[in-house]
Amino acid sequence: MKKIKWLSVTVLTVVLLVLGACGSNEQTSSESKGDKDEEVTLKIGAASIPHAEILEFIAPDLEKQGVKLDVVISTDGIQTNQQTADKELDANFFQHTPYLEQVNKDSGLNLVNVKGVHIEPFGVYSKKIKSIGELSDGAKVAVPKDPVNFSRSLQLFAANNIIELDASKSGDYTIEDITKNDKKIEFIPVDSPLLVHSLDDVEASAINTNYALEGRLKPLDDALIIEGKDSLYVNILVARPDNKDDKAIQKLANALTTEKVKEFIFDQYEGAVVPAF
Repeated sequence: MKKIKWLSVTVLTVVLLVLGACGSNEQTSSESKGDKDEEVTLKIGAASIPHAEILEFIAPDLEKQGVKLDVVISTDGIQTNQQTADKELDANFFQHTPYLEQVNKDSGLNLVNVKGVHIEPFGVYSKKIKSIGELSDGAKVAVPKDPVNFSRSLQLFAANNIIELDASKSGDYTIEDITKNDKKIEFIPVDSPLLVHSLDDVEASAINTNYALEGRLKPLDDALIIEGKDSLYVNILVARPDNKDDKAIQKLANALTTEKVKEFIFDQYEGAVVPAF
C-alpha cells in the first residue's frame, strides 16, 4: 500500500509540473501578446523629398523601439495641418516654423513645434538665364503664393541686391514693402508645388528646396542665388499640444535628430539639405 501511495504522489507531482509548465507557457504567450499590443503606429504627413525619405530611413530603427510609421505624402500644407489638428494624422513633417505660425493664425489651429530637424536653403532658378545679374528689365519672376514664403523670396532678392525692402520692417514683407526695384521685376505668386513647372513660363522662379529636389533640380549647382546655412527657416516635426509629449512622438523626434540621420542628410543631399541639430 505504501508503494502505491508513493506512486500516486509522484504521478500527481508530474501532473502539477506539466500543468505548471503549460500555465507558464500561456503566461509567456500572454506577455508577448501584451508587448505586441504596445506597438504604436504613427500616421505622419510629410513632403516626399526630403521629409518622407528621412522618415523611411529611420523607420527600421523606430520599429525596433515599437513604433511603426505610416507616412502619408503631403501636397497641401494647409490641409495637412488641418488633418493633424483633427487627429486624422498624429503629426507632420514638411514645414518650417514661420509657415506653421502663419497657418495657426489664419486657420485658428494650435499645432506645436516638437523638434527642429533640417534647413532647406531657398533658391532662385531659371531655364532662360545663367546668372541673377542677367534678369531683364520687367522680368516676370514666380514666387511662392503663401505669405511666409513670399516674404522669404523678397528677402532673398534683397540680400542679393536685386531689390530693396522697407528698412523699418524685419519680416512679413509684401509687394508694398519693396522700396527699390530698378529692374521693375514683376513678382508673380504661384502655388508652391507648381513653381518648378512655372520655369517654362517665367524668367526665374524662387523655389523651396523640397520642390526643387522633386523637380530634379540640384540646388547647389542649379540655383542662381540661394540662402546660406544660417537660414532661420528650420523644418520641424509638428504635433498637437495633447500628443507632443507622447512616448511614440518623442521617440520619433529623437530618431530624427541622431548622428546617423545627420550623416544620411549630408550623404544624400550634398548640402541641398542641412541638419539643424
